[in-house]
Amino acid sequence: MPELPEVETVRRSLLPLVKNKVITAINTNWEKILINGLATFQKEIVSSEITTIDRRGKYLLMRLSNGETIISHLRMEGRYYVVKDANTPFDKHDHVTFTFQDGSQLRYRDLRKFGRMRLIKTGQEDQVTALAKLGPEPTPSTFDEADFAQRLKRHHKPIKSVLLDQTVVAGVGNIYADEVLWLSRLNPLQPADTLKSKEIKTLHDAIIQELNAAIAAGGTSAHTYVDAEGNRGSFQNALHVYDREGTPCDRCGTTIVKIKVGQRGTHYCPHCQPLHQRRRPA
Repeated sequence: MPELPEVETVRRSLLPLVKNKVITAINTNWEKILINGLATFQKEIVSSEITTIDRRGKYLLMRLSNGETIISHLRMEGRYYVVKDANTPFDKHDHVTFTFQDGSQLRYRDLRKFGRMRLIKTGQEDQVTALAKLGPEPTPSTFDEADFAQRLKRHHKPIKSVLLDQTVVAGVGNIYADEVLWLSRLNPLQPADTLKSKEIKTLHDAIIQELNAAIAAGGTSAHTYVDAEGNRGSFQNALHVYDREGTPCDRCGTTIVKIKVGQRGTHYCPHCQPLHQRRRPA
């Protein structure tokens, strides 16, 4: 599933391709993707212009000139791309098309059909449960260390599972959770409420730095991810533990292992990331 760096890269690559374009038609061959239904989308967005695209966590927010916003979640395999001519042959996995006044077309491709689009009034994002519950964006100005510490203290679950909880911090998924824990020398099974202040600071800073580095590299193309222009990211070349089980740790040479934490494949270094036996705070 695309995580924050990949979704941000899609946003940045897609915006110049569709900005200020007027929608003249929308169609789908898999209506479940359009939560409001095709008829509602056709009624509300035809003749409107795409003014910008924002992002919140792993969600794209496509802003329209008529005061509507399309909230898009790519899920596992979703991707957007633009063709200059609407007569360009379709791929069998193209499920939603936005035709523009200039004859070009924005297409949404999804092998698994898990992605979803929801139409709302701009400014009413908090009425969408998934968005309303999102934690802070992992940026220096929005991701407060003290608040992060308080959120961790509420959980005795493994820190890996807590990082995947989008109400704690938005946008961190399986790949980057493994990576920031390695950078912080924290065992993925360490209960979140047993982390010391210094460990929390290290983890907090690692989350910001790692996601920024991944964005700068165009995201991680560990599987099928590409941006809106079909370009792969390069951050997979900088990964230290994710998908590297059986290889030596970049820091100490110990063999990276893979375990399950909360039903998610998890990679770590047994030497660099020891599990500390600590009492749960009173």
